[in-house]
Amino acid sequence: MGSWLKKVRARGAVFAHDLLMIPVAWLGGYWLRFNLGAIPDPFFAHALEVLPAVVVLQGGLFWYFGLYRGVWRFASMPDLIRILKAVASGVVVSGAVVYALTQWQDVPRSVFILYGLLLVGLLGGPRFAYRLLKDWRVYHQAGKHVLIVGAGRAGEMLARDLLRDPERIYRPVGFVDDNTAKRGKDIHGLPVVGGCDDIPGVVGAHGIDLIMLALPSASQQQLRRIVGICEAAGQPFRILPRMQDLVNGQVSLKELRDVKIDDLLGRDVVSLDWRAITDGMRGKTILISGGGGSIGSELCRQLARLRPRQLVILERSEFNLYSIELELRRDYPDLPLVAVLGDVGDAPAVERLLSTYRPQAIFHAAAYKHVPLLEDQAHAAVANNVFGTRVLAAAADRHGCEAFVMISTDKAVNPTNVMGASKRVAEILCQAMQARSKTRFITVRFGNVLGSTGSVVPLFQQQIAAGGPVTVTHPEITRYFMTIPEAAQLILQASVIGRGGEIYVLDMGEPVKIAYLAEQLILLSGKKPGVDIEIVYTGLRPGEKLHEELFYDGERLADTAHPKILLARSDLPDAELLDSTLTMLESSCRRHDETKIRESLADLVPAIDTARRPKTVVARGTS
Repeated sequence: MGSWLKKVRARGAVFAHDLLMIPVAWLGGYWLRFNLGAIPDPFFAHALEVLPAVVVLQGGLFWYFGLYRGVWRFASMPDLIRILKAVASGVVVSGAVVYALTQWQDVPRSVFILYGLLLVGLLGGPRFAYRLLKDWRVYHQAGKHVLIVGAGRAGEMLARDLLRDPERIYRPVGFVDDNTAKRGKDIHGLPVVGGCDDIPGVVGAHGIDLIMLALPSASQQQLRRIVGICEAAGQPFRILPRMQDLVNGQVSLKELRDVKIDDLLGRDVVSLDWRAITDGMRGKTILISGGGGSIGSELCRQLARLRPRQLVILERSEFNLYSIELELRRDYPDLPLVAVLGDVGDAPAVERLLSTYRPQAIFHAAAYKHVPLLEDQAHAAVANNVFGTRVLAAAADRHGCEAFVMISTDKAVNPTNVMGASKRVAEILCQAMQARSKTRFITVRFGNVLGSTGSVVPLFQQQIAAGGPVTVTHPEITRYFMTIPEAAQLILQASVIGRGGEIYVLDMGEPVKIAYLAEQLILLSGKKPGVDIEIVYTGLRPGEKLHEELFYDGERLADTAHPKILLARSDLPDAELLDSTLTMLESSCRRHDETKIRESLADLVPAIDTARRPKTVVARGTS
């Protein structure tokens, strides 16, 4: 109530000011008409006689044209335009009324023009003078000196938000932008002082305390370069999210955040055929195995948006299942959701699950994935990754499931470890199932995802928080990375592209050095590598490769309808060899015979036996 009264009083004061300016401008027009001298009595009398009508008409037009929608503090060009419209209309209407009353006897016509000019100045002048006074105080206020990187629309809006911030914590000093056409120009009174390469010099010359990156449309390569320059400048920096993360194009001080590793390693926005994905998933019962894991839970989130008839989550971790169920019921209260605690290797439980809910699509994300841990526990890797896949795939076939999408990994290519070999056998198994099933068996293969459970990023972050050291196995080791949402979305895209039997390879971009990843995480934490936090190289772990691959040399690659998805065609092993080897593998797994398990894996995946150093193959169509 108090705030409303304050607004009413403020508008009333402005309206009273404007009404007072009308007689000043009207009589001022007469005074100018008579060369700043005394106004003859007949003319002065007529001026006073028609003045009430002019005030009423002009005041009504002020209100009609919305002069009191704006705030003096932020007076701008739209406010000036409203004043011009109101005054021009007032001159015309007042002239017509005065003519009707006096036939312009003793009323010089030039008075109306002079009156209009004076009134525009008397209305606009105080408004803009008030804004200049306020802006002068803002520009000369105390606060942290801020340099804005990016003089585009986002930078301009951010500067405006900083200047209007009532707390006045930050004081913008200027911009830098690589667009040479903007150099030397002013935006909201702030100069564009140079390009991004000039940031260290500008920071020193202007006493910059904080750098703000207003580059929501920047590519990964551009952002990595600019972040490197900011790090060299030695001052903290913050960033606006990427454009796809900004709601309705909102750009404000509240949106600023610290730079994340996803900003540097994430890629450009992936364009998806959401219509095809929606048509393929809407109204269907969908089962996700491993639905509480990093990829599985993101698939749950993406699919929940598509309004399936029912979403069934199979997960062996009680806590993970509880977490994703709680999130989905909160965010999608109308979603028909079934959360099942169970194991894909439990054949009776899987049979009952599929006979009860009869899913039309299955996304198989359940798998063990930790390479060093599984090297000495091959039986666990094979039981889960191979025979868990066989149990679920066979049930999908029996119950007429339309599509079975298996999530694979780049470690399945020329694997030198048990984990990768087990995933490769699962790929082969799904391809073999396609030959004797009406279900579409589709495999999607990709590399590491940023921030997934057990991945290198959370490990490095824990090590940094503990004061170091950060452990990297080898200075030259590289890995492919993508974000969890991007991986999940491309999996959905591949699921609607696939006709069955394919192995789709997601374009992972360029491989990233793990040493670079460690350095960036240390820098983003506000510390210096080798000074505050040491990086220690520990040597390659059992089964670990220096460089991962995305496809075999013998696989025939083909483009698909989506530029980020490639099709890898490969020949299957002999069906009898596959069946006999799987039988031996299952028997060895039950006995926990690690040696025999490795021998059987090597029969199907020779790379694990030779443990050769792979030749790195870079994905096509990189971003």
